[in-house]
Amino acid sequence: MIEVKKAEIEHINGIIKVCSEGYRDTYMETHSNEYIERIINEFYNYERIHNEVTHTNSGWDGWYVATEENIVVGAIGGGLISKDQSEIFVLYLDPNRRGEGIGTKILQAITEIQRSNGAIKQWVSVAKGNAKGIPFYEARQFQFVQEQTSFANMDNESYVTLRYCRTI
Repeated sequence: MIEVKKAEIEHINGIIKVCSEGYRDTYMETHSNEYIERIINEFYNYERIHNEVTHTNSGWDGWYVATEENIVVGAIGGGLISKDQSEIFVLYLDPNRRGEGIGTKILQAITEIQRSNGAIKQWVSVAKGNAKGIPFYEARQFQFVQEQTSFANMDNESYVTLRYCRTI
């Protein structure tokens, strides 16, 4: 049975594994290997995840995990970006567990937290061409708002991010 809960120190390695594998699986056909590994090294390393699991602040609700038999099969993080608007900063699943409702469960859990913190709108950024994320968010009533240059681009890269929003 899938259990969704606030991440603790014992979940750090599972978060790193799920996010790294999920990121590689999601972007292997649309992004360079150099870009993928740079992002994984920057965002899904032990020191950073440890800090994000053990500290929350006004713009970060912390990590939440979906576990099955104490194994992390999904991870999500988000927070408020203004008084009444929130954002999903990251959501990844074990690539072998897609289509089981795990993503929906962890999105619902963090949405309730963000709503209880005063959010009435929820944002998410999805890379253009992300054939896994875009249909997921659109099926959950996120509406496309705009395109923008990906924040992690280096000088020679031109990846595009799609901004989506929904009322919660």
